[in-house]
Amino acid sequence: MALDVQRPLIIACAALTADLRAVLSTDGLDSLIDVHYMPANLHNAPHKIVGELRPLVEQAVALDRAVFVAYADCGTGGLLDLFLAEYPSISRLPGAHCYEFFAGSALFTELHEAELGTFYLTDFLAKHFDALVWSGLGLDRAPQLLETYFARYTRLVFLSQTNDSQTRAAAEHAAQRLGLAFEHRHVGRSGLAPLTEWALSIRKAAA
Repeated sequence: MALDVQRPLIIACAALTADLRAVLSTDGLDSLIDVHYMPANLHNAPHKIVGELRPLVEQAVALDRAVFVAYADCGTGGLLDLFLAEYPSISRLPGAHCYEFFAGSALFTELHEAELGTFYLTDFLAKHFDALVWSGLGLDRAPQLLETYFARYTRLVFLSQTNDSQTRAAAEHAAQRLGLAFEHRHVGRSGLAPLTEWALSIRKAAA
């Protein structure tokens, strides 16, 4: 089935797939808005994010579609904001990365200042630790790099979106493999509120 080119569009990191589906379905928005997911492995190549986003945004704008970018800065070093400044009507998720918008700026700042050597995982990254972290950093091929990469880290903080015991166990196992102390903070999905507020405003305007 062809997509309705007038429908609002969310362009999102695939790491947010489960969380976006959950919040959009809760508010009855999943049938009203299209979502295009970008590859999650862009986490390991943030300099490519804007280049991947640009043609999607340009095409949507040309079709006069309302657009929301479901990324934080995510390691682009301000390049995402520089690009989106060309499109004042397009918003993104707040903060520097998904850890900050999921935890909220106040909690993330508290965690960061308490221990600079902190490695963070979300539900998605805990579930896909092997592919995105262990293999993504080449530790499967060169395990000796573990000491180089994580020499200054002391703990792993798991910022969970759900209360799934298997996901928590995966996060604990990741901490053990990295040789880090484990800490769990359940933060839920409220960090996606700017996106759902945008979507609800679109629905209200169309009513």
